[in-house]
Amino acid sequence: MIRTEHFLEDAEAWLRTALAQLRAEHPDTASHTPECRQTWNRMLCEAGLVALTWPREYGGRELPTATLIAFHELCARLRAPQPINSIAHAILAPTLLRFGTAEQKALFLPGIRDGSEIWCQGYSEPQTGSDLSSVRTRARPEAAGWRVDGRKIWTTQAHLATWCFALVRTDPASRAHRGLSFMLIDMRAEGVRVEPIRQMTGEADYNEVLFEAVAVPEGRILGEPGEGWRIAMAAAEYERGIYFMPRVVQLEDELDELEAALARAPLAPAERAVHARRVQDLADACQVIRWRVDRVLRQVAAGDTPGIDGAMLKLMWSETRQQVWEQRVELLGEAAVLGPQAGAPYAGAASVQREFLWSRAETIVAGTSEIQRNIVGERLLGLPKDRGQHA
Repeated sequence: MIRTEHFLEDAEAWLRTALAQLRAEHPDTASHTPECRQTWNRMLCEAGLVALTWPREYGGRELPTATLIAFHELCARLRAPQPINSIAHAILAPTLLRFGTAEQKALFLPGIRDGSEIWCQGYSEPQTGSDLSSVRTRARPEAAGWRVDGRKIWTTQAHLATWCFALVRTDPASRAHRGLSFMLIDMRAEGVRVEPIRQMTGEADYNEVLFEAVAVPEGRILGEPGEGWRIAMAAAEYERGIYFMPRVVQLEDELDELEAALARAPLAPAERAVHARRVQDLADACQVIRWRVDRVLRQVAAGDTPGIDGAMLKLMWSETRQQVWEQRVELLGEAAVLGPQAGAPYAGAASVQREFLWSRAETIVAGTSEIQRNIVGERLLGLPKDRGQHA
């Protein structure tokens, strides 16, 4: 057990040892694989490192938010993979602690803390995408609870998950964001069907989930029926606050790797100058992102929420990362024709291709760039609301 009074020092020592053990089984280029992420999730849970700010009554350490921020930055600096249950760690657990009943906390928090229950997020739907106010999945009341029918799509890790937190429409007469509820659904229940979606990378992390007359018992709605939009927006604040830190550190590391790749590339002077100017532009963008994430983290540490800064940060980070990996692919030369599944001796080039392809999704997942621009335009600049979107 790591001593609380020397938490960060002990955590760093544990991380270095644990990551060395992890890399003996899963190399750095395999950090994105489910097998690596599942192993890392288990190791973190066994070390008691997924409930740092939780109250002690729920198995947490009650550490301050500033320490949680520092721990996540340390993980990122040491290039730790993202644990497979990060959706539960980052979004659901703090949402449960804030809005859940005593019974809900007792039922769901232990499985998150010990890693025995994996969660997925059921928000997006076919034909609606990031427009969550257009949710069509419906839950009708019955004597023992609810009966759910509908479809969710782009549901990360649904094929591994035991539970799903989903936005469903519990008021059939409601429109837009009114009448939505934040429901906790057992993925093992009769009537739940998961269909994998093959990605450009060759992986199948995303899924379509079909709910066909799925029985959901009483006590599985967080908050009150109809409060789902408010709770989902609060949950998004957690995701775009503390847990954005590893992504920014990752981007800084990737920019360093891009600069090293440029230094190695056999380019003519004029071509090198063009690439160098583009790298400098990306470095400037990365610095702005770092300043903004530092501001967000100061807000979070003080007990505030990121608000509009979260949308701006997500937009800037995802589009900058795409440009970093576009340039990495350009510098590969002939190796750029390799696919992301190429093995040794082409693992390095294959890894670049995989990240390039994955970066295309990052302006879509967790809210498209279009939705983020709408949010910024409406809430920061005061522009008229786009009636075609309901962000």
